Amino acid sequence: MSISIRKIEARDEAAWRRLWDGYCAFYEASLSPDVTARTWHRILHPASSIHAIVAVGEHDQPIGFANYVVHENTWDLLPVCYLEDLFVDPAARARGVGRQLIAWLVTCMQSEGWSRLYWMTREDNQRARALYDKFTPRDAFVRYVIKVQK
Repeated sequence: MSISIRKIEARDEAAWRRLWDGYCAFYEASLSPDVTARTWHRILHPASSIHAIVAVGEHDQPIGFANYVVHENTWDLLPVCYLEDLFVDPAARARGVGRQLIAWLVTCMQSEGWSRLYWMTREDNQRARALYDKFTPRDAFVRYVIKVQK
């Protein structure tokens, strides 16, 4: 199967939502429809710092995506890219789709002049970590999260 990577387009909404639902299910996350709609809106808005790419197979049908945020930072003069979400349809796994999505971002990092590309995953996500370890070793940072009390 031939796979290519391209920036997401408005016509990809239904496929992105299907993949997004799979991604959220994997992380056992229950997001409101408003959050999903707002995320989609920000991905398409030209002034937003949130972007997305899709891996497409036959008939230009999305089979995976990567949502990423390009932002300023305090440790460098150049912007950085945070790969926030990456998901490949389970039926399309083990074909290099995730690797191609990350490789596209590495190429973009070099061409756009970002100082770094970074991401995180759950510690027990062994399959994804096996891929990520091929790009770079993990670092020694530990994440802390404070959530708004509802």
